[in-house]
Amino acid sequence: MKLTQIAVIVVSSLLLSCTSTVSGNAQTKTQTVKTAPVAKVPALQKAQTASVSALPAQDALNKGSFEQYAASLKQQALDKGYSKTLVNEVFASLKHYKSAVVADKKQPEFTETLDTYLPKRVSKQRIALARKYYKEHQQELESIGQKYGVQPRFIVALWGLESSFGKFMGNYSVPSALATMAYDGRRESFFKSEFFLALDILQQGHVSLADMKGSWAGAMGQSQFMPSAFMSYAQDGDGDGHINIWQSRTDAFASIANYLKTRGWDNSQTWGREVKVPNNFDFSYVIPKGSKDRTQWLQWWAKSERSLAAWQSLGVRTTEGKALPKRDIKAALVMPDDEQGRVYLAYSNYQTLMHWNRSYYFVTSVGYLADLIVAEDKA
Repeated sequence: MKLTQIAVIVVSSLLLSCTSTVSGNAQTKTQTVKTAPVAKVPALQKAQTASVSALPAQDALNKGSFEQYAASLKQQALDKGYSKTLVNEVFASLKHYKSAVVADKKQPEFTETLDTYLPKRVSKQRIALARKYYKEHQQELESIGQKYGVQPRFIVALWGLESSFGKFMGNYSVPSALATMAYDGRRESFFKSEFFLALDILQQGHVSLADMKGSWAGAMGQSQFMPSAFMSYAQDGDGDGHINIWQSRTDAFASIANYLKTRGWDNSQTWGREVKVPNNFDFSYVIPKGSKDRTQWLQWWAKSERSLAAWQSLGVRTTEGKALPKRDIKAALVMPDDEQGRVYLAYSNYQTLMHWNRSYYFVTSVGYLADLIVAEDKA
């Protein structure tokens, strides 16, 4: 997921993001952005783009043909001890996806702000479906929420935004997509590692090769986990002995909840709130944008974070102009669109969501949808 570098694939008017948290973290979504005159923002809309060459990168040319590269991977798989039957099955199916290479290199031409992004990402249709599924699966969600200490509305929000409630999970063979990205992509070592983790998942019998589908970058299932995220966080929610985030909604729910719990979720708080700042506000209190990695972003967070009482004394108010809640919690200040855009007080759970996908736009969409599901507004 790089504050302003989180790449997504637009698959429909619902703007489904398919590349999961994959930048060294267990699950890294990436979202491509372009510098706007005022702010760096994700550009998830369908845009007029310059034609993109599908020719292999120079690094790929240096590796020989894809078939030669696949043969090398096959030998490495055998040397690592994977069963010959599995290796033969996977490599007999392996194919090079030119469309994945194009998607990885594609750069949007236009930009947008939260005011244009949110209505598309959190559309009326998506809100209605989120509320519907929240009610339909409430008993199951409450049970999982209590087990992991995560409010069910956030499980549903992530489920809806990642795979449109399990309807759009990607149709690329995950091993082929990962092999393609290792061969043609910019991060061979990362995708090569993910490829072998995908083999681990297959060898453990969690899913069949035919059903192991995902995005062009290898994000899988209803939770859109990369293989590394699957190995770290995925759960057997329904207790059948397999972790199937493709076909088991319960497994997907439990996996999402376990990810949040493991990354420090606090179910006594929400994610944040939109606020107003006074005309003479000192914007040096805001977390800067453009961090090179999560470590730097957390350092900037620490400089911004202070108590709600402190923000109150600095003139920060709710969007209705009322006083902030009198709770003993801390928050940092986030402005995705700089001084001309919306302002948010971000609580500790915001950090967890930024681990899932280090994009202010993505995190805002998750929190916004989660709030709308139950129409709550609390600190």
